[in-house]
Amino acid sequence: MNKNIFLSVWLVFLAIGFVCNSLDAQHVNDFSLENTDNELVSLEEIQGEKLTIIDFWATWCKPCTKAMPKLNDIYNDYKDQGLAVIGISCDGPRSIGKVNLVAQSMNIDYDILKDIDCEVMGENNFQAFPTLIILDSNHEIVYVHEGFTSGDEKLIEEEIISLLQ
Repeated sequence: MNKNIFLSVWLVFLAIGFVCNSLDAQHVNDFSLENTDNELVSLEEIQGEKLTIIDFWATWCKPCTKAMPKLNDIYNDYKDQGLAVIGISCDGPRSIGKVNLVAQSMNIDYDILKDIDCEVMGENNFQAFPTLIILDSNHEIVYVHEGFTSGDEKLIEEEIISLLQ
């Protein structure tokens, strides 16, 4: 009887191990979008050596435009440590023409890409603006932050520091 209990418990732990190993972190597939110069670029071409922040935003989203200068500061502080920041505008046909103006008026140094159909955001099941994700060098999502209020940049920076170590 004890052997049967031991065998049953062992099989349960083995099954749990298989399930846990089959659960992969969410992964972002490579994609190509136009930048503000209307050049097609891929994630592979502009990703960071260690980490890549992707910020999904829109010109009409006030929290998005409040976050952008803070992300620009983070980018400039950590780009030499292997961090890239990519802003992906999900503006539609009526507002896509404002993307370059917004980025230029804020002196944004990181790459801004345009995704009129919000395909990249949709493929990864994100719906809120802004949504910021941090990818490791294998394109696995290691951090997600939705929305933006003053002070959130400190949380994001703390996460970057811990991930760069």
